[in-house]
Amino acid sequence: MSLVFTPFYLPTLGLLALFSLSYLSLLPFMYKTVVMAIVYFFTILLPTLLIHIYRRHQRWTLIELGQRERRMVPYVLSILCYFTCVYIMRSIHIPHFMSSIVIAALGIQIVCAIVNVWWKISTHTAAIGGVVGAVGAFADIFGFNPVPWFCITILLAGMLGTSRMILRQHSLSEVVVGFVVGVVVGAALIVF
Repeated sequence: MSLVFTPFYLPTLGLLALFSLSYLSLLPFMYKTVVMAIVYFFTILLPTLLIHIYRRHQRWTLIELGQRERRMVPYVLSILCYFTCVYIMRSIHIPHFMSSIVIAALGIQIVCAIVNVWWKISTHTAAIGGVVGAVGAFADIFGFNPVPWFCITILLAGMLGTSRMILRQHSLSEVVVGFVVGVVVGAALIVF
């Protein structure tokens, strides 16, 4: 669960859902491909590569990188990548509700990085919480019934949070606070 629903995948999956399940499916294939390629490069490929290089340079395992004190550089690297993605999307005039997915993910990472200075929260559950918040926000924007999507995303969030605790990466409070941060920040940044 932790590998499949890593926080980096969720903006790309969100855009994929938006392009397949809304009227945005009518957009030209090439346009959707370019947007997806930009988002994939800056929210999955580049941050993963940079964090991997950093971790190898420090000679840390993935478990060692998960310690609160060692998470700041990966947060900064991913925040810079996401910020660059938003900048590029804005500069080529991608509509706001498309770029808002990446903006919400960026906002969630910034809040998680700030909280991480004092207390470790789950970025995984913050990201899936952002998806729950996005479902609510997009239901309001597009006027669809969000209940089935809420059921699916909340079930996934529970499974993901449980996996983070089973892996002994987080406590229950870290998982729950991460989820709440994700829901609130994700919904707020998509609506505004």
